[in-house]
Amino acid sequence: MAGFGGQGVLVAGVLIAQTAMEEGLRTTWLPSYGAEVRGGIASSTVIISSDKISSPIVSVPNILIALDGESLNKFMPKMACGALVIANSSVVLQNKNHNPKFYSVPIGDIADKTIKNLKTANMIAIGLLVKLLEEGVCSPKNTKENNKKSLRLESALHACEKVFESKHQFIEINKKAIRTGYNFIK
Repeated sequence: MAGFGGQGVLVAGVLIAQTAMEEGLRTTWLPSYGAEVRGGIASSTVIISSDKISSPIVSVPNILIALDGESLNKFMPKMACGALVIANSSVVLQNKNHNPKFYSVPIGDIADKTIKNLKTANMIAIGLLVKLLEEGVCSPKNTKENNKKSLRLESALHACEKVFESKHQFIEINKKAIRTGYNFIK
């Protein structure tokens, strides 16, 4: 997941990793952000596998969630052929990508109009991701083939409770955002 600083990309990466742990999968989380406090590109690299993970570094990712256009432009050339890409069309200009796994979704507009909070866009993106993984559009590396495990909505909601445990007031709005993203794709 990538976006500009302040979009909650790092916490979203933690939540995705926690969701994987809820499913009994192995995971790593590697945050990356510029020197800027807000505004620079931030990214979370999460590896999910049923096998041992030897390194938290991914050279050819198979899933990308881009919350802004600059992040899409930076990471798209690094993606595996046929990778699942979720782009926030609220801020990303129309992409002429013909990849059948390219989803252009108005994540920011959904957060603003449905949840009434732009800061929940990262959680809406997680809900979208979970739904697409459940539907088999893409699977975390070495999970679907080996033991049919993937991420599930229930695990994401439970992970949300754990990730926001010290900020209890944010649990329900973030769970609502995850459900909203999950239910966006019918």
